[in-house]
Parts: sequence; structure tokens; C-alpha cells
Amino acid sequence: MEIHPTAIIHPKAKIGPGVRIGAYSVVGENVQIGKDSILDSHVVVDGWTKIGERCHLFSFVSAGAAPQAIRYRGEPTLLTIGNDNLIREFVTINRATVEGGGETVLGNNNFIMAYSHIAHDCKIGNQVIMANNSTLAGHILVEDFAIVGGLVAIHQFARVGCYSLIGGASGIPQDIPPYTVAAGNRARLYGLNLVGLKRHKFPEATVSALKQAYRILFRSHLTLHKALDRVEKEVPDLPEIRHLLEFLKNSKRGVCR
Repeated sequence: MEIHPTAIIHPKAKIGPGVRIGAYSVVGENVQIGKDSILDSHVVVDGWTKIGERCHLFSFVSAGAAPQAIRYRGEPTLLTIGNDNLIREFVTINRATVEGGGETVLGNNNFIMAYSHIAHDCKIGNQVIMANNSTLAGHILVEDFAIVGGLVAIHQFARVGCYSLIGGASGIPQDIPPYTVAAGNRARLYGLNLVGLKRHKFPEATVSALKQAYRILFRSHLTLHKALDRVEKEVPDLPEIRHLLEFLKNSKRGVCR
């Protein structure tokens, strides 16, 4: 371990081998930090927080602070951060509430850019990118490989589907379906995320099926219920199509269309 002499590390904190902690950083009593992770100067990690291996928290990150929830009364709720995450300057990630399930989760290989906020009870998947000043209210689900643009604000309890892309300065009041592009002050859909699908080497047959499903779901002027039935009957039964349909069927806030 390499710990700067000005850092304040609680003696009960669990610090893995190879961890580097910079000047004036503070690590609380119930914190665990996995091997080879880096905390730059002025980082604060508090609460019941577990950070995985090879993560890098840049200066002025706050991870594991109490949730910004009026009913929170100091319960021992969790923040769990996976492996290989880059968390840039001034990012804030709050631990959870009892009502929300007790755990805020950030998966693996995520890139969280400066000034972003991840609120209590959020569930972030793997290889997610959040650009500068993107903000998640409480209880939000962000699936794998989603990209959230800068200055985006997402309403509590909303969901962001896998491989989707949200354009900068957007307001997201409802769920963003997987594989799509959304943007706007009250966001609307602008088609499939074809560039993202190409970069991730989706087969042509899968992209073709997603195009067919998108046309039925969002351009046929059918009710969502009727559109879902039609997709199940007419579009090839692929894992991506099943995931898209399941995502839409389980929406509680409604779907951006």
C-alpha cells in the first residue's frame, strides 16, 4: 500500500494490497477497498462502502455519503462499486435507503465523468459511460453499455436500456428503451443506436430484427399493447428482441416514444 501521510484512514477500514491513497483523502470505518485501486487527493469514501479492484477515484470524489432522502435516519445501507471503474473529479455516489432495497450498485468497467451524480438506490450495470454533469435521481436502473450524455437529468425510478444513447442536455422523465437514441428537454426517440450496435458488432440479422421491431413499436401508431403483440408474432425470436419486449412490458413510468 502507498498511503500519503496526510490521508485519514480509519483503523477498521479494510484496504487491499497495492492500494494508493493520496493527500488529504478520508476513508471511513466501514469501507472496503480492493487491491490496486487508487484514490487521488481529497477523496472521501464513507459509510458502508465496498470498492472493487483496480478502480480509480479522482480528486474530490465523494462515495458512500448518506443518501439525499428526507426519511433517511442513518441506517447501515450500502454502496457497492465493482472492478475497473474510472470515477472522475467531483463525482458523488450516495449509498442507499432502506425503502429502496438497501444497496446502491455500480458494476464493472464504467466511466463516470466529472461532476456526475448517482443517487441512492441506483443500479448501474457494466461498461456504462456517464458524461460530465449527468445526474441520476434515486432508484434508477441503467443497463449495460448505455451512454448518458453531458448535462442529462434522469427522473427517479426511470430506466435506461442497454446499448442506448441519451444526447446531451436532455431531460428524461420516462424509460429509454434498449438499443435506441433519445434526446430533448422532454426526451423523445430518434431511432436505433445504429452506430453503437455496429461498434459492438451486432450481427446484421439482429440489427434488421431490431429495425423491424422499432418500426412496429414506435412508428405504426398502434397502442403499445397492440404493438407488442404484433412484434411477438412478426419479428424473429432473438434474445435482443425478447429483452426489448420484456423491458417495455415491465415499465412503470411509461416509455419514451
